[in-house]
Amino acid sequence: MEPGGLEWLLVPMQQLVSWGAAGAMVFGGVVPYIPQYRDIRRTQNADGFSSYVCLVLLVANILRILFWFGRRFESPLLWQSIIMIMTMLLMLKLCTEVRVSNELNVKRRSFAAADSKDEEIKAPPKRSYLDFDLNYFWHWSKFTDYVQCILTFTGVTGYITYLWLDSSLFVETLGFFAVFTEAMLGVPQLYRNYQNRSTEGMSIKMVLMWTSGDTFKTVYFILNQAPFQFSICGLLQVFVDIAILLQVYLYSHYPQKPVSHTAHPASTKAL
Repeated sequence: MEPGGLEWLLVPMQQLVSWGAAGAMVFGGVVPYIPQYRDIRRTQNADGFSSYVCLVLLVANILRILFWFGRRFESPLLWQSIIMIMTMLLMLKLCTEVRVSNELNVKRRSFAAADSKDEEIKAPPKRSYLDFDLNYFWHWSKFTDYVQCILTFTGVTGYITYLWLDSSLFVETLGFFAVFTEAMLGVPQLYRNYQNRSTEGMSIKMVLMWTSGDTFKTVYFILNQAPFQFSICGLLQVFVDIAILLQVYLYSHYPQKPVSHTAHPASTKAL
């Protein structure tokens, strides 16, 4: 058979592989959160999931979308950010509903001031518009408060990006902050394991999923010549995942001390 005779087969195969890689890139990042979502719905307990994970991923992916307007990168990476934002909003909605349903006689905490019918009479009148009490930041009582906060952040950063879109330095810095924020997502989990000298309660399966997903993502960045920020921060993210796996090995084979803390079922990268 002539060498060119296989072209009719190789070209479609290459196209299928390309589509498969793009699809995995778009949806692969949300896969680890599907069992977490189902587990929270089943148990009606969101203690094992930190809502700060949603905050970090929302900020990172909003900044990545804004970066796209300054430097057009691969479309799958853009769609990945859109899908991740939708996923994190769904996670926030479920976690907020579950947490509030489990709280009794708790004063409504909000990002923006609510109507008088929603607030307790004892609410301080000086909080007329925004409640920026850091003790309750990102621990609000309604999903709409999170949406308001995200919309405010998007509006402010979007306006700033619009004003500085012609500055290559600003655009490149924006891209770096977008991917660096996401790359640091596993660091708090790494630090908490170090503090507790244990990984008890942490799902090893989930860490393996993070590692395989982050490795695939980084290889995809490199092969598709994505902006250098993606490749560098992707490698950093893989190193953090490997460090957590090393902690699993170290603390299971060489216990540092008797575990006296309450087990934290950290089935996601937690802050």
